[in-house]
Amino acid sequence: MSRIKIELPNHFHFKTEIPIRVNDINYGGHLGNDSLLSIIQEARVRFLNSIGSTELNFFGVAMIMSDAAVVYKSEGFYGEILVVEIAVAEISRVGFELLYKISESKTNREVAIAKTGMISFDYKNRKVVSVPDEFKKLFL
Repeated sequence: MSRIKIELPNHFHFKTEIPIRVNDINYGGHLGNDSLLSIIQEARVRFLNSIGSTELNFFGVAMIMSDAAVVYKSEGFYGEILVVEIAVAEISRVGFELLYKISESKTNREVAIAKTGMISFDYKNRKVVSVPDEFKKLFL
């Protein structure tokens, strides 16, 4: 079975800390995969807020996730604080990638790396639209 490979950049555009909550723990006693995706979403929302945007008002349009990939590096446990770093990559006409590095704050132990494909979207007309120029100017 081939493994997913995600290459992280040397520079990240945003960093935030998110604690692992008791309801993030699965029956194996560690961070659940569904909870990791929720943590990634929380970090993405914080990143967007930091640039004056939201998922529903992304510089005049909205955004929608087209795909996601996660590579787990180690377990995460209740009470640990995760540092989530985000980088913008691969900006195209209608979308871009967000790359995530998720580490435990005290030891810097890598917990996971991830990538989400984001597409600019017009919910009113239910169609894909161009990435706003205001966003491109920030990251190109």
